[in-house]
Amino acid sequence: MANATQKQYLWWQDGIIYQVYPRSFQDSNGDGIGDLQGIIQRLDYLKELGVRAIWISPFYPSPMADFGYDISDYTGIWPTFGSMADFDELLDKVHAAGMKLILDLVPNHSSDEHPWFKESRSSRDNPKRDWYIWKDARPDGGLPNNWLSVFGGPAWEWDEKTKQYYYHAFLVKQPDLNWRNPEVEKAILDVMRFWLDKGVDGFRVDAMWHMIKDAQWRDNPKNPDYKEWMATYEQLLPVYSTDQPEMHGIVARMRRLLDEYDERLLIAEIYLPVHRLVAYYGLHDKEAHLPFNFMLISLDWDSRKIAAAIDEYEAALAENDWPNWVIGNHDQPRITSRVGLGQAKVAAMLLLTLRGTPTLYYGDEIGMRDVPIPPNEVQDPQGLNMPGKNLSRDPGRTPMQWDATNNAGFTPAAPWLRLDRTFRRRNVETERKNEYSHLCLYRKLMHLRHEEPSLNTGAYRPVYSDSQLLAYIRHAEGHPAFLIVLNLSHRPCYFTPSTIRFTGAICIDTLPEQEQVSVKDSIDLFGDEAMVVKLDDYELSSTP
Repeated sequence: MANATQKQYLWWQDGIIYQVYPRSFQDSNGDGIGDLQGIIQRLDYLKELGVRAIWISPFYPSPMADFGYDISDYTGIWPTFGSMADFDELLDKVHAAGMKLILDLVPNHSSDEHPWFKESRSSRDNPKRDWYIWKDARPDGGLPNNWLSVFGGPAWEWDEKTKQYYYHAFLVKQPDLNWRNPEVEKAILDVMRFWLDKGVDGFRVDAMWHMIKDAQWRDNPKNPDYKEWMATYEQLLPVYSTDQPEMHGIVARMRRLLDEYDERLLIAEIYLPVHRLVAYYGLHDKEAHLPFNFMLISLDWDSRKIAAAIDEYEAALAENDWPNWVIGNHDQPRITSRVGLGQAKVAAMLLLTLRGTPTLYYGDEIGMRDVPIPPNEVQDPQGLNMPGKNLSRDPGRTPMQWDATNNAGFTPAAPWLRLDRTFRRRNVETERKNEYSHLCLYRKLMHLRHEEPSLNTGAYRPVYSDSQLLAYIRHAEGHPAFLIVLNLSHRPCYFTPSTIRFTGAICIDTLPEQEQVSVKDSIDLFGDEAMVVKLDDYELSSTP
C-alpha cells in the first residue's frame, strides 16, 4: 500500500462512521420518539466525539411494520420524524460541521402500502404486476417453493383477489421487488438520484444480498446444522434465494450512478463468508466501496479465531479494496451484552485500531447494553413472530442515555421503548467526567486515530495470538508505529513473543493508570486489558 505521505485518502477511508437509529437518538417534540430535529440538537456531540460520517436508519414514510424498513414513499419523510425542511436543515448542518450524511436505501422490498405494490396486486394485467414477484401455486396447491421468511414462516403469501402468491423475504407487509425487471431498477436508481441531488454523501444498501433470486425458483436445501434455538429461517440454507451472480451487475450500475457525483459512498449490507463478501467490491473496485464486514459480530469472542479471521480478510482483499469493521448495529445484540463491560472496552480498541473504516452503533461509546423488554412490550416483528427464542431486536434499540434527568434526557414523555434502569449512572454527561469511562476511552481512541496516520491508514502486520492475546502493529511509512496488544480474556496474561523486539510507551490503555508507562520486549496484562503502545523502535523477525 502506498504510504500515507504520498496517498490522499477519501473521507470514508480515513473517517469513522456512526449509526443513528432515529427513533432512539433524541426526541425534540415530546412524543417519546426520536426525530430529525433531535439529531440536529446532538450534532455537536458527534463532532466532538470524532465522528466523520453519520449513517441514519430509515426515516421515510412507512406503516412501521418493521420500523421504517417497510417504505411506502422512498422520497418523503415520515411525519413523526419531521419534514423535508427538517431533513434539508439536518443535511446543511451536518455539512457545516464538516461531517457527511449517509442514508439507508431499502431496495429489496417496499411496504405493501407503497403505491407500486397497490397497483401490482390490483390485477394480473396491471403494468406494475411484474414489479413484484408473483407465482402460481404448485399443481398440488402448495407453495411455489420452500423458501422461508427471515422473520418466521413461509416466504410466500396468498393473494385471494388475483389467485397468486407474492414473495416476501421478510414480513408479509414487505413484498420483494422484482429486480429482474429493468423498470424496477430504473425506479430505484431515480430514488438514489433524488437524494444525491439533494447532497447526501452515500447510501448503506439494506439486504443487498437478497435482491436477486434464482431464476428457476429451486427449493433451498436443508441446513444440517440447524438447532431448535435458532431462528426458523435457518432451517434452510439460502442457496437460491440470496447472493445470485446477477447481483454484481446491479451493484456495478448503482456504483456508476454514484460515480457521477463527487466522493459519494456505497455501503453494502451483506452477511456472507469472506470469499463471497469481498466479491462485492467488484472487479477493479467497481461495485460497493464497503461491503460491510460483520466478522466481529458473528465470530465467537476468541482471540485465535479473531486473529485468524483478520488474516483471512486481509488476504482476501484485492490491492485497492478498502477494509471495514463493524461491532454493532440495529439488528444485533449490543457488543456490551455479547462480551461484557470489560471486554467491550477491548472491543472498542480492536475496532478503532484495525486497518479500515470502523462503524460504531449509537450508544456503544457509553457502554449501553441490551435492555430486557417484557413480552407484553415487545414491538419488533422478529421477536413477535418467533416467540420464546429471545430474538427480539428491541433490547438493542433502546433510547440513547444522555444524562441523569428523567428518561435520560432523551424525551420529556414516555419513551417508545423502556430505558436501562442504570441510565442515571451510565450516560454521556456522567461519563464525560469520568476518565475511566467507556466514553473517555472512545474519545481518546478516535482522536488518536485521527491524528496518527499509522493508526488511520497505515499497514496492518500481525504479531502474535494465543488463547488469550491478540497483538498487531499498525505502521505508515515515515510515521511512528503502534503496537496494539489486546487481552480477550478476563484473566491476566503475558505478552512475551519471541518474534518481536520493541521499546515504547503506552499511550492509551483500558486501565488509564498504565498510560505513559514505558515498555520493552514484554508486557504483563490484567484481565480485560488492552493497550496502544507508541513504539520508539521495533524489529519484527517473522510473523506467526
